[in-house]
Amino acid sequence: MTARIIDGKALAVQVKQEVRREVEKLSAAGITPGLAVVLVGDDPASRIYVRNKQKNCEELGIISEVYHLPATTGEEELKALVGRLNKDPKINGILVQLPLPAPLREEEVTLLINPEKDVDGFHPMNLGRLLRGEEGIRPCTPAGIMALIKASGVEVTGRECVVVGRSNIVGKPVAQLLLQEHGTVTICHSRTKDLAAITSRAEILVVAVGKAGLIDGTMIKPGAVVIDVGMNRLPTGKVVGDVDFSSAVEVAGAITPVPGGVGPMTIAMLMKNTVMAALAQNGAKFGKD
Repeated sequence: MTARIIDGKALAVQVKQEVRREVEKLSAAGITPGLAVVLVGDDPASRIYVRNKQKNCEELGIISEVYHLPATTGEEELKALVGRLNKDPKINGILVQLPLPAPLREEEVTLLINPEKDVDGFHPMNLGRLLRGEEGIRPCTPAGIMALIKASGVEVTGRECVVVGRSNIVGKPVAQLLLQEHGTVTICHSRTKDLAAITSRAEILVVAVGKAGLIDGTMIKPGAVVIDVGMNRLPTGKVVGDVDFSSAVEVAGAITPVPGGVGPMTIAMLMKNTVMAALAQNGAKFGKD
């Protein structure tokens, strides 16, 4: 058996088509959604991510403002910028690109962003809404993962779901989203004993640890849906996931590739979150006339 490939690029195109329709509705009402991205320092990966975000905004008719600050930027200067963006009526979403150079503290900066403009979904208020099952902005990668699982055709309800990784950015939020869809969820991490015994029970397996090839085909239940969040660059320059694709694809029922799986969906969900924020700030909801 060879797994069906869950095409994140194709699904991202569908999501962005939905976003474009919402942008057109807002435009008809004289509103143009706006996203501000703050980049501190010159991390090469971060610069690529920011360029991709800019490109997607331009394609969808979203205002894109990028603030590129030197790595020497102090906390007070960054706080002042975020404060101005919070008050700027043409900016509906604010994203501070992570990681931040030391000594800047990510937790402190996240708290500064108005929760209504927190399109990353990392503000404690938005994470609290997620925990309570209330409506609100969801972190982009976990939201994208849920869309990919849905695209696989597998219902989450009643399924045994395993999340490998417990980060605040992916592992914990996606576990909550799976719970909300009535999955039975186990979270694994670096201190989990006999990881293979747990992953091999999973009907839905999400792997997000940043370790190339951590999960291979022997650790996967036949027919499982496998979502690989990892993006690891090998010494050869090749980018691979946390799942050994060549062995996993022979066992899984459906699997995301790396690249071309979760990555495109993360950016698509950021665009959706920005438009959702613009709609909410103007008393409307995504997908509602």
